[in-house]
Amino acid sequence: MRALRANERLLMICGSTVLVMAGQGVVAPVLPLFAKDFGVSTAAIGMTLAMFGLARLVLNVPMGYVADRYGRRLLLVGGPILSAIGMIGSGWAPDFWVLLGWRFVAGAGSAAYMTGAQIYLIDISVPANRARYVAVNQGALLIGVSLGPGLGGLVAEVAGLRAPFFVVGVASGIAALYSWLRLPETRGTLEADDAHPHPVGDRATAPAGDNAPATASVSRGRQAWRFAMSRNFVAVGLVTMAIFTVRTGHQATLMPLLATERFELGPAGIGVIFVLSGLVGLVLIGPAAWIADTYGRKQAIVPTGLFAAAGMVVVAAAPTVALLVLGSMIMAVGSGVAGPAPAAYVADIAPVELRGVAMGMYRTSGDLGFLVAPPVVGWLADATSIGTAMVVNAAFVAAASIWFLVAATEPRRAGAGAAAVRSA
Repeated sequence: MRALRANERLLMICGSTVLVMAGQGVVAPVLPLFAKDFGVSTAAIGMTLAMFGLARLVLNVPMGYVADRYGRRLLLVGGPILSAIGMIGSGWAPDFWVLLGWRFVAGAGSAAYMTGAQIYLIDISVPANRARYVAVNQGALLIGVSLGPGLGGLVAEVAGLRAPFFVVGVASGIAALYSWLRLPETRGTLEADDAHPHPVGDRATAPAGDNAPATASVSRGRQAWRFAMSRNFVAVGLVTMAIFTVRTGHQATLMPLLATERFELGPAGIGVIFVLSGLVGLVLIGPAAWIADTYGRKQAIVPTGLFAAAGMVVVAAAPTVALLVLGSMIMAVGSGVAGPAPAAYVADIAPVELRGVAMGMYRTSGDLGFLVAPPVVGWLADATSIGTAMVVNAAFVAAASIWFLVAATEPRRAGAGAAAVRSA
């Protein structure tokens, strides 16, 4: 019965995630084109994504504190409401600067929902099935991301570039209602195998003696700072940042512009490529999560990062639409599939009493990439070329993956055998 209840909660959070991410995916193929209509540079176009990322960057950790103190439902319901307001405002924006402001509001909603959702998943999982739980929700995310761009491109072709933003507002409102009705609170109901923090390989992060009574004498802020500065968290944070630069710098900013300039593809054609990329990630996410739970997090994280970098290089050099699509598929193997393992890794090494804060820090590391990548790669594209900017981005992703291989320690996951039986 316990396993059944956990699976029910997993399916409920996945249903909400599909709605939220389908909404965000709707604007993906049209946002750069919409911003370009205001007559701004490529670097400025990147700012429309950067403002979204800035809101998430500054709010992820505070949202983690909110989840730890007031519960997960506040974020799971309030986040989509904020997203709806921000997206509808974006659709009505009369100029570029107003658009940036509404993008910040939408990013605040994303910070609330995604932080709450990840903490919720960690609450209902145990170490031996954690990557698979995260993967199921990541699959829901990819379903939303895969369906959204195709719908967004179609809506834009029929009703104009502003219309997709209003579609997102409706989807986010439905997600808020769904979360209110279907997602029970999990704060204070941690699984038994997580009732006591597990020692991990990085002794600076979670020494066996520091995760029990000794931590009572250490302030929460000091404990959080020590966790953030540990070798393992810095390594996983860097690789997470790199993954986000693939999604926002390469895929969401540069790829639509390259497809338009080099091959004269419109929103519908770009949306199809987004859909295909999402489907690749969706098919492979299950096997990747199984690898992470069975053989360790590093065996999933490092190869997928290198795949993402290779795909970006192929896209940058693509002389034909077929190679552009192929490169996007290779990139999707990395950027889409890598999602479950880093989140599971952070949950493995985090003290239980800092679970919300740790997941907020993890999301912040990704959102640093979300924030910095679009304007930086946009500036590089203006100064050199779109292809060159893509190659530089790929080099950063490869370097982060190699550093994680060298620096990070695979955590010891206590209780794996029993949890594996329950998750079968």
